[in-house]
Amino acid sequence: MNVEIRNVYCVGRNYKLHAEELGNEVPAEPMIFLKPSHAVVPLDGATLELPQGQGDIHFETELVVAVGRKYEPGMSADTCLNAFAFGIDFTLRDVQSVLKKKGHPWTAAKGFKSSAPVTPFLPLEQLDMLELQDFSLLKNGQEVQRGHVKNMIFSIQHIVEYIATHYGLGEGDIIFTGTPAGVGPTASGDRFELFWGSERQGSFTIA
Repeated sequence: MNVEIRNVYCVGRNYKLHAEELGNEVPAEPMIFLKPSHAVVPLDGATLELPQGQGDIHFETELVVAVGRKYEPGMSADTCLNAFAFGIDFTLRDVQSVLKKKGHPWTAAKGFKSSAPVTPFLPLEQLDMLELQDFSLLKNGQEVQRGHVKNMIFSIQHIVEYIATHYGLGEGDIIFTGTPAGVGPTASGDRFELFWGSERQGSFTIA
């Protein structure tokens, strides 16, 4: 299904093991950052051009949900959301480390072009359907990440309410809900495949 993307919200450190693998504290409330909408590109087997000469670029695979109607207080995520997909939050890790030390925003590390590739969106009829299967990422044929919504620190309902309360949430907004453990570097020629259960949802190759 087609989703006209407006705002791109991302949740940081929403899986305990991922926070720990990077030496970060587990947050007490959702940690939200944004990417520009032009960071989003389709995961349709294309070759992606990523920045050169800025240090390691890490992959972070995530469940992505799409907002189908403006959030109103007390609304369930089932009512607010209408689609889901899977994506990669590409991160210039060395750049991010410098920004964190300086206390600066992460935009330079997270918001570059093609930093948010997303598989085709699927209809989301009920939130419970997201609990039916794991999602996973294969790098050059080897599984490197596997996640499940039950392992999130903050539930999708909590995330929806939090973002809507603090920033607003409307039709066309999408949310990257956080990455499980197993993030790592990319290199030219790497091929990635994203799965939900046993079904491949999308793939791409690094130029």
